[in-house]
Amino acid sequence: MTLLWVALGGALGAVLRYLAMSATQQKLAYSAWAAPLSTLLVNVFGSFLLGALYVVLHDKIGLESQWRHLLSVGFLGAFTTFSTFSLDAVHLLEAGHYLNAAGYITASVGLCIVACWLAMQVVRIL
Repeated sequence: MTLLWVALGGALGAVLRYLAMSATQQKLAYSAWAAPLSTLLVNVFGSFLLGALYVVLHDKIGLESQWRHLLSVGFLGAFTTFSTFSLDAVHLLEAGHYLNAAGYITASVGLCIVACWLAMQVVRIL
């Protein structure tokens, strides 16, 4: 049954990620920064949601494990993507945009950690 919860959440998260990334790339007119920026935004937002969700599920209401599997592992696991981040970074490096790649890597890791931590602090206060 756990696999079904993860699969359901994963399907929803993957579809939402596709829609969010497509919308961001269209707004940026598919420029060179469209793919990395859309990945960055999805990952930062997903990290924020995961931090908030963690506190709600563990500290506030203690939902049963199937909800944790559906929302954390499935939905947010599919919504955010480390592999796309890695590919975007490699594309920047291969194109010789070393400074942009370093900034993207630093921003992705740093902002995602800060977003997760910030969400946890905000939800704990509420």
